[in-house]
Amino acid sequence: MIDQQVSLRGGAARLPVRPRTGRYLVLAAVFICAACGLVYELELVALASYLIGDSVTQASVVLSVMVFAMGIGSLFAKRLRNHAAVGFGLIEAALALIGGFSALVLYASFAWFGESRVALVGFSLAIGILIGAEIPLLMTLIQRVDRQDAGGAVADLFAADYVGALVGGLAFPFLLLPMFGQLTGALLTGAVNAAAGGALVLWVFRRDLTTRSRWLLVVANVGVIAVLATAALLCDDFERAARRAVYGDGVRVAVQTEVQEVVLTGRGRDSLDLYLDGRLRVSSKDEYRYHEALVHPAMNGPHARVLILGGGDGLAAREVLRYPDVRRVTLVELDPGVTRLARTDRALSALNAHAYRDPRLTAVTGDAFTWLRTVRDRFDVVIADLPDPGISASTKLYSAEFYGLVAGALAPGGRLVVHGGPPVSRPHTFWTVEASVRAAGLRTRAYRVSGRYAGSPAGPDRSSRRAGEVHGWGFVLAAPGAVPRLGLAPGAPRLRSLTGPLLRDAGRLAEAGRLPDQAPSTLVHPRYWER
Repeated sequence: MIDQQVSLRGGAARLPVRPRTGRYLVLAAVFICAACGLVYELELVALASYLIGDSVTQASVVLSVMVFAMGIGSLFAKRLRNHAAVGFGLIEAALALIGGFSALVLYASFAWFGESRVALVGFSLAIGILIGAEIPLLMTLIQRVDRQDAGGAVADLFAADYVGALVGGLAFPFLLLPMFGQLTGALLTGAVNAAAGGALVLWVFRRDLTTRSRWLLVVANVGVIAVLATAALLCDDFERAARRAVYGDGVRVAVQTEVQEVVLTGRGRDSLDLYLDGRLRVSSKDEYRYHEALVHPAMNGPHARVLILGGGDGLAAREVLRYPDVRRVTLVELDPGVTRLARTDRALSALNAHAYRDPRLTAVTGDAFTWLRTVRDRFDVVIADLPDPGISASTKLYSAEFYGLVAGALAPGGRLVVHGGPPVSRPHTFWTVEASVRAAGLRTRAYRVSGRYAGSPAGPDRSSRRAGEVHGWGFVLAAPGAVPRLGLAPGAPRLRSLTGPLLRDAGRLAEAGRLPDQAPSTLVHPRYWER
């Protein structure tokens, strides 16, 4: 701990404010810097989850590296105790610059190089070191302005630090993201950080600075704020350039909804690609293969009442509505921005055959898990057209508990079909989905069809991935009671890619690659990872 006799020598006589006022100003700086530090941390986690995927892993990497680095920063700060004021000012300027640009550089590394993990670890380490150096220096400064015992000073500092972290943690999702987005929000946070740190040192502790140190801090902080402001002004141009690098030159629609980034590329229904959070979800070149395989085997039986979970693009609904004896279709989609685009975009609405105009279709905005807990209706067919399973926000939609809710919504003789990911390249994930469905008391039949993997990320190597990387799609058909029969309904519409014999072959292909003894995934024990 700091030698109090040394740190208090001279008392507050050299300060331009009263000791109590100075103490409050230091605590206010602690509050602001803590809020900014947590914003940097959350921004790294959020952007890494979007760019790389697997939010649990990315959060673990960022938090563990950052906490480790904070320890290094605390040790480093011991060397600056005799120059606490100028040291703190320079550290805040560096933190503002690095933290403010972290999101922009992370996105640039992904857009132009296709890899952002190294940048993620580097920024987590650098930001953690600088944050770790703050508290020891602030401890020195607060004892410099007010004659206070070390225990009381530590309590005050950490109270301000924790309250600031609370404000920063709430400001990130509710203010910065919706109003400014990740890139501009990080730049704005950096400017606030630099202004707060620089103002504290240059005003309250200006008499402790030499002329050279004072000018160094002025130039550093003004320069950092100017660079951040310039970057904020150019941020829109950067985003457009980065988006072209990620998605190509055909970007037609790019919308940041409350849930995800939605991007449409291509000029017509024959060249349309839909990306959600940087991952390809729909390609008009072969989406019919996926949606025919997803929908039509489940329609082999009663199908007057159909529930679609996900599928806001309207393509699964298009296939369901081809059956004239379907009376009611309920579609539950989390993101209203996707359904809005599926209704209004000319190419996408043409691709889904204007499904949202059909009076039999009712779209509901909501989380599928929560919606199923309250629904009282029963359905002949439930189609789970959801994002790929993984250790992420969608994991609960591939849990045994979720399938238990689905089983409760099935009418007698009803059927469930689930997209379980690519069974060849990710067999553990696919057969874990199948085991989770069985754990809900349903009997299952697996099948797979060939096609391009629609969960592949966008990026600089997208052309090679699109041209030659074929994974195939895996599905699980399930029903209570007897094992469901794999076939097409009598009188099924003519399909472009699927016949009864092909579907039976698809079942044999899937069973040939079965992984036995897979444990089901549950809410408290998710199991979606590849060994």
